[in-house]
Amino acid sequence: MIDRYTRPQMAKVWSEEAKLSHWLRIEILATEARVGRGDVPKEDLEEIKAKASFDPARVKELERKTRHDVAAFLDNVAETVGPASRHLHYGMTSSDILDTTLALQMREAAGIILEGLEGLIDVTIRRAHELAGCVMAGRTHGIHAEPTTLGLKLAGWAFELDRGRSRVQRAREAVSVGKLSGAVGTYSGLDPEVESQVCRSLGLEPDPSSTQVISRDRHAEYLSALAILAGSLERIATEIRHLARTEVGEIQEPFAEGEQKGSSAMPHKRNPWRSERLCGLARMVRAAVTPAVENIALWHERDISHSSVERVMLPDACALVDFMIAEATELVGGLVIHPERMRQNIEASHGVMFSQNLLLKLVDSGMLRDEAYRLVQNATGLAWSRNVHLREVVGEDPEITSHLKPDEIDSAFDEARYVEKVDKIIARLSRIQKG
Repeated sequence: MIDRYTRPQMAKVWSEEAKLSHWLRIEILATEARVGRGDVPKEDLEEIKAKASFDPARVKELERKTRHDVAAFLDNVAETVGPASRHLHYGMTSSDILDTTLALQMREAAGIILEGLEGLIDVTIRRAHELAGCVMAGRTHGIHAEPTTLGLKLAGWAFELDRGRSRVQRAREAVSVGKLSGAVGTYSGLDPEVESQVCRSLGLEPDPSSTQVISRDRHAEYLSALAILAGSLERIATEIRHLARTEVGEIQEPFAEGEQKGSSAMPHKRNPWRSERLCGLARMVRAAVTPAVENIALWHERDISHSSVERVMLPDACALVDFMIAEATELVGGLVIHPERMRQNIEASHGVMFSQNLLLKLVDSGMLRDEAYRLVQNATGLAWSRNVHLREVVGEDPEITSHLKPDEIDSAFDEARYVEKVDKIIARLSRIQKG
């Protein structure tokens, strides 16, 4: 796993100790189910429960000889149990415990991600309400468009994160399946009821029709959900990076005064490094989607081409998304806002952001839309070239003033029209806020 970006709770999910503990639990549950069917003496089960243990270092030592992780694990457990160990792994294949364990790990990892996402959504909603009236330039194609508010921008982030939450929830359900159906999924060595009983104890659904493995479309769905969520976090980070640029300067990442350093060479630097890191890590999460989809098409009842990939991409993708959520939560919660710079940037475009409002007033006066569009477009060009406010240019245009009175022209430059309905949008956040 990528240790630098792996938080302790997530690291525990994917640890060797946790994996082997799941393996042992599944083996004991399967033996217990067979006791209930009269296939295993109860005293043997009690002996297994009392003695069965494993040593990860010993398992690794045995694996160097067996070249098989599950076989090495079973050999190690047999060393601790003795003759009663003959009942372990009866009628099972390696993937019975591998895939069932993987389901438990993915489910637990998704739970951690969802818990973190809950906190990020709450912070984003709180700041959306706080900044609902913070007017700023809306931009399309990187160019000033019309006034908007920072709160509205944050509301959009919150709704997108909520959709990401739903995807992860669905993906968690999709992978929460286990299997103990044997070498090719025919239950040749175990009754399906054993599988049902074990899965029930683990809180999983039995795969309705597995081969030697659980079909990998489930895992591809899981990683796709994580990748889309990472993409949403990247969108937030990209916006922060742009708004933090010197030429824009409307927001800034939280900065520890007197302690933090933005550059080893330039003391003035306050770089959006956390946002940049989020954008970079999103690429790593996305990179897992292609092999996950390619893993779907295994040979016949299974091959092993998916296994090595999953051992890397699943822990790493989960760890990265968990880390990104934690980073984004601190980032959004601590954003420093510069409303005075937002006002300066609005004024820097000479009032051209109000062009549509002016266009509509001319249309309302009876002018054909195309003619009105031409007049306003020409006026905005003059405002830019002369470096004066659009209101001044419009007031000197006889074609416009013949249709609009001075107070009507003034009202076209009232930004209230653009933001008066923002509160209605912000109020919709109540649909996704928990508690």
